[in-house]
Amino acid sequence: MEKLPKDKKILLFDGVCNLCNESVLKIIRYDNKDIFRFVSLQSDFGQQITNHLGIDTSTIDSVILYEPGVSYEIKSTAALNIMFEFGGIWKLTRVLGYLPEGFRNFIYDYIARNRYKWFGKKEQCMIPTPELKSKFLD
Repeated sequence: MEKLPKDKKILLFDGVCNLCNESVLKIIRYDNKDIFRFVSLQSDFGQQITNHLGIDTSTIDSVILYEPGVSYEIKSTAALNIMFEFGGIWKLTRVLGYLPEGFRNFIYDYIARNRYKWFGKKEQCMIPTPELKSKFLD
């Protein structure tokens, strides 16, 4: 996985999900320390990363936060770690980490199962604007 920047956290996301795409745009807006890079799970590179990590995306339909050479997180733990990185008031989200992971993931999975119904779905993955292109890996 030579193409992965070693000093960034990689967020793999559902590129056709409207909720996921809006979340990525929010993360970019709050990522003042330039920590994150983004890859669609549906892309060839996204598939290479999940294969490298040994993640079967047919059973884990989730956001994946991958820190190359360190670890990866999925579902609610990934979401909380992303928010924590924003700093400031967002650090208060760490309190939610004290809730049992099973409970957090139950809520995460409920939203994930209904995301297309509630928020819609695109026919193809989001194409980043020229200004945002540097945030995406391909």
